[in-house]
Amino acid sequence: MPDTINIGILGASGYTGFDLIRLSSLHSNVNIKYVSANTNAGEKVSNFFPHLNQSNLDTFKKWEDCDWDSVDIIFSCLPHGSSQDIIKNMPTNNIIIDLSADFRLKDPEVYKTWYGRDHEAKNDERLRKLLQTSVYGLSELYKDSIKSSNFIACPGCYPTASLLCLAPGVESGMLDVNNIIIDAKSGISGAGRSAKKELLFCEVGEGAKPYSIAKHRHIPEIEQELCKLVNNNAVKINFTPHLVPMSRGEIVTIHTKLNDGNDFNSLLDLYKNKYQNTPFVKVLDEGINPDTLNVRGSNMCHIGLYKDRMENSVTIIGVIDNLVKGSSGQAIQNMNIRMGWDETMSLNQIALFP
Repeated sequence: MPDTINIGILGASGYTGFDLIRLSSLHSNVNIKYVSANTNAGEKVSNFFPHLNQSNLDTFKKWEDCDWDSVDIIFSCLPHGSSQDIIKNMPTNNIIIDLSADFRLKDPEVYKTWYGRDHEAKNDERLRKLLQTSVYGLSELYKDSIKSSNFIACPGCYPTASLLCLAPGVESGMLDVNNIIIDAKSGISGAGRSAKKELLFCEVGEGAKPYSIAKHRHIPEIEQELCKLVNNNAVKINFTPHLVPMSRGEIVTIHTKLNDGNDFNSLLDLYKNKYQNTPFVKVLDEGINPDTLNVRGSNMCHIGLYKDRMENSVTIIGVIDNLVKGSSGQAIQNMNIRMGWDETMSLNQIALFP
């Protein structure tokens, strides 16, 4: 594997794009060749993101003005829909790591149902092949497949936290896959950087509110991956997301049940064994509760398991930084895996506290 590679970032002026620049700038094996943001093309990166003024990045460029053949890996931080429209114009020799939802769902009809537009894979042969061959980039679950993939579809933030909390118990058969309730809460950055009335400070400060109740777009993504774990296409979950007045951070509280014949202590041992050698997932000791402050700015996921008062009931709580482990950090983790580098390169930041 090469010691140094060139990367290009599509959609670099959003929150995920910024965090990708921030984390990539710390990577000794990476040269950021292009930061593309058509809306802000020509603007100096350090003026747009003053906290990046120590970087040597020049200006945002239109994607059409970049020589993508000179780039080894393309990161796409574009909005859903826009990503597929532009990726189909990228060279065929690049490794692509997509942070949008456009290649997470394998069924174009499911995509259309939840995202309100046809997937271009229905009419474009290259996109159809990319959709068929893309690897779902949940690093801890699909590491072996990521190692050889040239197209990695990174998970959404809610699916990342939820699936890391559920995967060991579901895959082992210890948890009842038909009894899953996910209560999820995210910082405002999870809604993106575009100006929207409902995201104004006066609209979100001092309160917490649910949204997209029973119809959030991450539902089919979580269900798709749970179905794969149990080889059952009929898995359904109850998922309710909330916005809470903080910039970044995410917490999922999952209520589920043990299948007959299983006990809580065995479940806890399973999780500790599953994640004991993973650098970014930590199963917390008894008495230590997950807290978004303890993962803020890091690529960590903290998980706590609790025996509920109701018979066979279990509560699983997970916390991540939605912009790091839930987005750009995981994208870099996947790059490291794909390139055969140390998985933790540029991702060893200790959480910001307080």
